[in-house]
Amino acid sequence: MLGHRALTVQDYTNILKRRWWMIAIPAIIFPIVGFALTFLVQPQYISQTLVLVEQQKVPDTYVKAVVTEDLSGRLATMREQILSRSRLQPIIERFNLFANGKLSMDERIDLTRKNIVITPIQSDIARTNGLPGFFISFQANDARTAQLVCGEIQSLFVSENLSDRAASAAGTTDFLKGQLADAKAKLDEQDAKLAKFQQTYMGKLPGAESSNVNMLTTLNTQLDAATQALNRMEQDKSYAESMLAMQQAQQPQTAEHGGLAPQAEQLELQQLQSQLADLNARYTDDYPDVVSTRRKVKELQQKLAQAPPPSAASVSPSVPKPTDSLSVQQMRAQLRAMDQAIAQKKRDEASIQGQLRTYQDRVSSSPAVEEEYKSITRDNQTAQTFYDDLLAKIQQSKMATDLEKRQQGEQFRVMDEPNLPESPAFPKRPVFVMGGVVAGLALGLFIVALLEYMDTAVRNERDIWAFTKLPTLGVIGLAGEQEQPASPRRWFGRGSPKITAGGKPLMNAGG
Repeated sequence: MLGHRALTVQDYTNILKRRWWMIAIPAIIFPIVGFALTFLVQPQYISQTLVLVEQQKVPDTYVKAVVTEDLSGRLATMREQILSRSRLQPIIERFNLFANGKLSMDERIDLTRKNIVITPIQSDIARTNGLPGFFISFQANDARTAQLVCGEIQSLFVSENLSDRAASAAGTTDFLKGQLADAKAKLDEQDAKLAKFQQTYMGKLPGAESSNVNMLTTLNTQLDAATQALNRMEQDKSYAESMLAMQQAQQPQTAEHGGLAPQAEQLELQQLQSQLADLNARYTDDYPDVVSTRRKVKELQQKLAQAPPPSAASVSPSVPKPTDSLSVQQMRAQLRAMDQAIAQKKRDEASIQGQLRTYQDRVSSSPAVEEEYKSITRDNQTAQTFYDDLLAKIQQSKMATDLEKRQQGEQFRVMDEPNLPESPAFPKRPVFVMGGVVAGLALGLFIVALLEYMDTAVRNERDIWAFTKLPTLGVIGLAGEQEQPASPRRWFGRGSPKITAGGKPLMNAGG
């Protein structure tokens, strides 16, 4: 009937009245079966622990952490390491996990991996890369085993985090030490190169231009003074040589007339001139002693000028002779001293000229030297900056390594120890019972729907219309007891009315 016409609420009510027992029986039997199955299925217990991530205890402004990898990535890496065969096999052998069946070690390891669940905690509060902690759970057939294995996994995570951070910090320090050694070698090379350059171009380096120019000015002044002094000394020598010649010419006449020899007069003149110079240095020109000495010098010079010049034959060289008088010998000694002083002054002048050439060369070559010096100092400063930066980084890395060794850095802290499950996580008896109820109801409804779809019995006017498409002219009620029909397909049910269509009774709508 279901497949022949649309049903109304009354039709569903009639079907439920007729076939309720077909729905009730499976709905009662299946929950009982489900409850019984809970005693046949092996129970599974889940132990769980909570691990929180503690921040570094020392502020980052004092000690910067060397491990800056995202915690989610590090957690995934640690998970793969802990779930490796080398880590799980000792745990499986220690607790004899999944040893009831005929399973190989690889299969037992796979089952263990499936029963370990790592659940990160995503927090809205900004903390360690948005991951304040994670849950670790393990499922086993025994509650105590689940707790112990969960504790082992938790210990592996905590110890792995400590070792990973310590190894990362130590590796960073070792790497920086190697880089620092290379940087120091390069810096030493640059320092040696700079020192050699400074030694080679001493006085030509940038910054020495002003001192070089000042030295040039000073040397020029000294050279002028030396040249003037040399000219005066040569003039004095020429004058002394002339006086010596005059003394040698007048020496015989002086001896004959009993007067002073020219050499004595010349010596007296020199003494007076020395005395006059000393007085001029201490007194003014109108001082009496200065005026008297100047007058004596002038008179003696006039007297020497009026003396007849000596002949060339009578002039002797500056080499002393045994026949020379005392004044001549003194004059010759003065000439020798003058020669020595002139020679020394010439040497000083040559030395000053050499220094002038040196400083002139320094000033002229300063631009080229400065360009090369900038290149060398730039490389040296770069090497020095790199070395200082590495030195600061290695100090930070050493402090971070020491921080990790003292367990003052980022750590995994166990907030909740692995619990001992009081009831199995699977199977859940209420779930199985409810599942049995749902399955029984579904099966009963399916059976009722199938039977109603296959049933072709005519029970009301709508069924007549659905089968014959003819209107119903009358309905005759059943007056007495009806014989039980032989065939259930021809039975309309007790109390069913007799139906006629078009003036003809319909005894069997399906026939």
